[in-house]
Parts: sequence; structure tokens; C-alpha cells
Amino acid sequence: MCVLFLLEIYLFVVGLDWRGNMASTPRGSLLFALALLCFLSGGPRRAEPARVFTIINQCKTTIWPAASPGDSFGGGGFALRPGQSMVFTTPVGGWSGRIWGRTGCNFDASGNGSCETGSCGTKLKCGASGEPPASLAEFTLAARDFYDVSLVDGFNLPMVVKPVNGEGNCSAAGCDGDLRENCPSELAVKVNGRTVACRSACDVFDTDQYCCRGQFGNPSTCHPTFYSKKFKAVCPTAYSYAYDDPTSIFTCSNADYIITFCSNRNQSMCSYHKNRLICSGSSRSWPIMSILMLVLLFSLSSLQFSVL
Repeated sequence: MCVLFLLEIYLFVVGLDWRGNMASTPRGSLLFALALLCFLSGGPRRAEPARVFTIINQCKTTIWPAASPGDSFGGGGFALRPGQSMVFTTPVGGWSGRIWGRTGCNFDASGNGSCETGSCGTKLKCGASGEPPASLAEFTLAARDFYDVSLVDGFNLPMVVKPVNGEGNCSAAGCDGDLRENCPSELAVKVNGRTVACRSACDVFDTDQYCCRGQFGNPSTCHPTFYSKKFKAVCPTAYSYAYDDPTSIFTCSNADYIITFCSNRNQSMCSYHKNRLICSGSSRSWPIMSILMLVLLFSLSSLQFSVL
């Protein structure tokens, strides 16, 4: 609990609250007092979580991320406004599942509604996989993690997965291009004249060749097609067809993961790992004691100005 207070205090120092909004000074001062009290009293400690997932929306519109299984991810679904992020932890022992984004959703106060893309029935909190087309982040977490971003079921949002502070290759996976902008007309999903998603050739034509089944159901006979090559050109580190393994599946150990919608694979992202704020693409990290000292100095400075 102390760790969470201190992390929120750091976000306050840089001017943001948990939801990505500007933090107010009275709220920040109160949180600082609570965090300092918790720290000095040696509050209860929890076991280190298996993995930390930070999900960020850098799109221009609200999206509704979903996860399956979703017990560790807000029950399987939630809303993220532009610039917002949410942090989740998977249970000790690993997690295997998928995360995707939904667009154009409208849910009532009871969590019932519909989406233009990525729907999992009529619920905000998904209990099953989303309806294609949808960009998917797939994970199998163990002593050695496997992860990828798959467009085999189509594309609805740019999506990038970045491991943080892991061991091994730990490359960024995903797609920072937008296939909706030049989706072939025969694959395009349109709502009110605008393209909201790009279907897979398998979903549209349902042939063995496009679906890598039957006589095409193995790596030696299932090859890139005209359509999968178009997907690969825009998204070089995402799965474009079923056997696109060499350039699309990645491994890492002991990492946390940052999933960003509508971002760039080369953009630095930050998450929280083992009592430190870690940013991708940088060897620099901020320990809790350093954050506490920064907040203390900031708080004293604010108090001095308020007295004056």
C-alpha cells in the first residue's frame, strides 16, 4: 500500500494523477502526508507481484481495452480516455491470455452496450475473446515469457507491447502504423462512411490458402499472400498470417509490460518495477527513496510559498 501511495506522489510531482489529469496541490499534499506516515510506520508489505501491466491510450478518442481471461484486468474490460493509463498485476504463477482494444463503444450504467469493433458480446467486462477484426496482444508468462501482437484476426487499432526491465532479447512488438488508412476496400469495415477496421483475408474469403488450413496447414505450404504482405509492410513486428513466427514472436524473462494504443515502438514509456520507476529505452530508474526526497523538497517549497 505504501508503494502505491509513493508512486502516485511521484506522478503528482510531474503534474499528473493516476488518470492522467492535472493533480491539485491540496490533494497532492494530503497524499504526501499519508504516504510519509505509511513509510515511517513501516506499513504492511506484500509479496512482489508476478508481472505489472501498464495499459496506455494515446489515441485521440476513448477506447475500451479488454482482456481474456480478465480477472486481473479490471474484470475484463474498462474505458480509457485519451492520455489515460491503467496499471494491473497478474497473479503469481504466470498468466496466459490476450489483450485488445474496442472502439466506438456505448455502455450504460450497468455495463451493457455495444462497440463498433472488438466486441465481446454486449458487456463492458469481457468473459471471452473479442469479435474480429481486432489487433491482439498475446502473452504466455512463465520463467520465459512469450508475447506478440497478432493481426491474423484483422486490425482495428495501432498497438505496441514493450517489455520493461526484463532479461533477454525483450524487443518491442506490434504495429505503430494504422492499417485503416489504406485498407483494401474488400477488407474494410465501414461505419458511416469511415473505415473503423481492416478484416483479414481469411475472415473475408474463407479459403484454405488465406486461412492456412487443409493442405496449407503447415509452415512449408502456408506462405505470405498479397493481403498479408500489405499488413506486414505497415506492421513489420506483428503477425500478418498464421505462420509469421520468425519476425513476430518475442521472448523475455522477469519483465513488466507496457501496452500502448496509437503509439510508436521507438517512443519511451515508463512503468513501475520492483520499487523503481523504469522507462523503456533508458538504463535510468528512480528508487522510492529518491522519489520521497523529491516530494519532500517539493512539499516544503510549496508550504513556504503558502505561508508567504
